[in-house]
Amino acid sequence: MDHPVIRAELLRKVYGHGETELVALRDVSIEVARGEVAALLGPSGSGKSTLLTALGLLNLPERGRIWLDGCLTVDEGRAVADLSAVRRTRIGFVFQKANLIPFLTAEENVRLALQLNDQVGRRARERARELLHYLGLGDRGEHYPEQLSGGQQQRVAIARALANRPPLLLADEPTAALDSHRGRDVMELFRRIAHEQGAAVLVVTHDHRTLDVFDTIHEMEDGALTRRPPPVQPEAAP
Repeated sequence: MDHPVIRAELLRKVYGHGETELVALRDVSIEVARGEVAALLGPSGSGKSTLLTALGLLNLPERGRIWLDGCLTVDEGRAVADLSAVRRTRIGFVFQKANLIPFLTAEENVRLALQLNDQVGRRARERARELLHYLGLGDRGEHYPEQLSGGQQQRVAIARALANRPPLLLADEPTAALDSHRGRDVMELFRRIAHEQGAAVLVVTHDHRTLDVFDTIHEMEDGALTRRPPPVQPEAAP
């Protein structure tokens, strides 16, 4: 693992006021290094999604600072960079649902992310095919979403998120709609992406059965973040 790709310091976010006030982030600090896959756990309403959207520069905190690849992007609730450009080129997002465009093939769905960054033609096609092959979908590029299983659709969504080679990948409950077997496959893909591609990967999950996949585990409760050691890896058989 290398230097932090994402680093946040003393993030605070409050919804409502008075009797309805809810502190979603209580001076949260976190960092995820290049090549690291980290889990973010916690009950519903604990602040996980608020933290993920803050780190993804979608829902800025009221206080605190966020650095991406060593560059300050948010300072005390104010953007100090072009957040739209940063999100488009430096951050990949994966959500609970694949959210693929139904009238585009798997390859076209991946190419769309490249086209948004003005990458078209042969290079875009080659990049899309390279990613689909890397994620085990080399023979599914011409299939439409309805012709793919749920796990395959989520893999296409991951390929789309990786299209522009972002150093940071954020995933919000990416296996919630999958069975345990396909869910584990997706989690192991995130580990592979972090370790082989050198990305920093942060995954919000409720699935405690896959925690052995992660290098680091963070847990949220009532807007506060703690770090706990990952499960002990089983020893390989002699």
